[in-house]
Amino acid sequence: MLTELVEISGGTYRMGSTSFYPEEAPIHSVTVASFAIERHPVTNDQFAEFVTATGYVTVAEQEVELVDVEPHEPGALVFTPTTGPVDLRDWRQWWRWVPGANWRHPLGPDSDLTGRRDHPVVQVAYPDAAAYARWAGRRLPTEAEWEYAARAGASSTYPWGEEEKPGGALMANTWQGAFPYRNDSALGWAGTSPIGTFPPDRWGLLDMIGNVWEWTATEFGGHHRLQEGAAPPKSCCAPAGPADPAVSQTLKGGSHLCAPEYCHRYRATARSPQSQDTATSHIGFRCVVG
Repeated sequence: MLTELVEISGGTYRMGSTSFYPEEAPIHSVTVASFAIERHPVTNDQFAEFVTATGYVTVAEQEVELVDVEPHEPGALVFTPTTGPVDLRDWRQWWRWVPGANWRHPLGPDSDLTGRRDHPVVQVAYPDAAAYARWAGRRLPTEAEWEYAARAGASSTYPWGEEEKPGGALMANTWQGAFPYRNDSALGWAGTSPIGTFPPDRWGLLDMIGNVWEWTATEFGGHHRLQEGAAPPKSCCAPAGPADPAVSQTLKGGSHLCAPEYCHRYRATARSPQSQDTATSHIGFRCVVG
């Protein structure tokens, strides 16, 4: 069953930010037409329905080559907590290539979807998300559409206001503790969480912030208006792939691995580059119509 759609009336808004990371700049006016967006990220059950209907084989189930990683048998990148503090400039400290990791086995061949049927599907590369969207008669959102929807009419740092945790309430599934070695869990979830665990935004959308990063249809540039000679930043949470923005897509929303001391990207304006062929344990997607 496809995810329920939420109608979003078009409008003009000020996209971007100059308060956090340089790739979020410049702030500029963007007008988006009306569209409808899925209420929540595509779940494991929904992706399984697509695979059953089409026989689709994901990128992680095929032998692929990743930048800075030697060719391996089919597999994907899996987050692995460290035993203590490490140099946060080196993502290799907490990411490892795991043969046999894919959407059915998100943490490796010894894992499965038991208890995760209503979690966002992960270990899906950009072509996998695009294929699902075509099958569903939908498409992936542009970055501008995604950010407009995630803001839910707000201009504050977070869709719910200026405070990260208004009234002490945890509003999104993000890293709780000291990254990348101690996660005190978000409402009991140290990884992905079931859809609906965290409160909806004012437009009724779930998990626009946190839980999993989401693919968009927009190619990544070092700034919103890529300036000549401007190089895209490194992805905050996993290898970003080639520096050429033509082969990297824009991710939005942050994930359960975002922490203020390392990746303060659990905000609507935040963005991160990701190589199209990369599948990881913290990237999912949702679709739009219109």
